[in-house]
Order: sequence, then C-alpha cells, then structure tokens
Amino acid sequence: MTDFTPKDGCVVVTGAGSGLGRAMAVAFVGRGFRVVGTGRRAEALEETAGLCGPDFAALPMDVADWGAVQAGFATLGPVAVLVNNAAVYPHRDILAESGESFAATMGVNLGGVVNCTRAVLEDMAPRGRGRILNVATFADLNPLPASSAYSVSKGAARIFTRALLADLGDRLPGIVVSDWMPGMLATTMGIPDGVAPEVSAEWGVRLALKGDAAYSGSVFEMDREILPPRGMKAKVRDMILMRRRRPRVL
Repeated sequence: MTDFTPKDGCVVVTGAGSGLGRAMAVAFVGRGFRVVGTGRRAEALEETAGLCGPDFAALPMDVADWGAVQAGFATLGPVAVLVNNAAVYPHRDILAESGESFAATMGVNLGGVVNCTRAVLEDMAPRGRGRILNVATFADLNPLPASSAYSVSKGAARIFTRALLADLGDRLPGIVVSDWMPGMLATTMGIPDGVAPEVSAEWGVRLALKGDAAYSGSVFEMDREILPPRGMKAKVRDMILMRRRRPRVL
C-alpha cells in the first residue's frame, strides 16, 4: 500500500512537549500533516505549538489515564498515524523503589502505549488502515543500574507490539505496527553527546509514514532495520539459493 499522506488523517504524537516528541511534531507539520500532541504539561505543549504553527493542536493528558485518553481520542476524527513516544525514566535504585513507584512507571511506559493504541483502534479498525509506531529501546536486553522500572516497562511494551500484531495482523493488515529505536539522544532522558532530536525525528517520521504491510513487525534502530535472527536451516537455504538478506534503510 502507499505511504500515508495528510489526506489519510491527522498524526498523534504522545509526549510532544519536549525532546523527540516535539521534534517529530515539527517534522510532521513540515510535511503538511495536522498534528495532535499529547503531554502532561500544557505549557510545554504550547511551546511546541509555537514552533509548529496552526497545524498543531495541544491535547494535555496523562496517557496512563484510560478515561482521559478515551475521551481525548474520541474528539480527533480520522487518525492516520499514532506515535507512542511518551515515557518517563526515573533513575531509582531498586532499594529506593516501592511497588507504587514501580507501577507508576509501568502505567506510563506500558499502560500509555496500551491506552493510546486501544483508543486509536476505535478509528483505525473500522477503516482498516492506519499506522502505529512504538518508540522503543533495548533497555530490556541490557538494563542499566537504577533503571529497573524503565527497563521492564519498555521491554513489556515491545512484547505488546508483537501481541498486537498477533491479534490484528491477519484481520487488519492495513494497520501497520512496528517498533523504532531512535538511538541515544541529546535530551533530558538521553546523553549530552547523543543524536540531535531533530535528526532522529526525520528517521522516525519517514518510518511512521510507511504504509506497506511489509513494515509490520519490523524493528528499526535509528535509520536502519534490525533483521530478526535466522535459524541454521534458513541460513543454509539462503546460501544454496544465493540469497542475501539486506536491511532496509530509511
């Protein structure tokens, strides 16, 4: 199928009040899309609106609040693309965590993805077309110290992507779902010498607009696809048939 265009509907970017989310909102608007940005801080979303102009609409909400998400998404009209970007990264040693604080992180980083995805499917599923891009990390594979809640929640969100595809892949192949690792960014959640959010945002927007069902289930890191591991039989078959797997590049 063709890539998504502004005629297909608006774009929703969660966590659009700063960092990568703000940069992606600016990039989508630059491509002619109407963008709805969510975030818990209304004043931060207004700053994003100042950079985007009239094609950006602020939707202050806590993505961990299902009632707020459901009510907010019901007002949007057709949605072409959902970028699940909102996340929190509390640097807390496990001895400083409580069950409540751990659950609060899970509520945003996993619950927010589930809530926004479930809400946008009310629009996408009847139309049979849409794009859901989940901003992910490898934190579940290599957790850093003082990041247990973040690592578990982001890893669980990657499992949710696969579970979503198991539920929807055969019935609604026109809804393209995938994960994207933007890289280590120069943001408050990243590192000082990381990739500029504006650079990474360009990669993310290109990926988010892919309408081909062949992108469902794909995993990209920065601008390059990460190919899934292959078993020995598949590798031998590729050698015999002289096939070479090449990752897609944005």
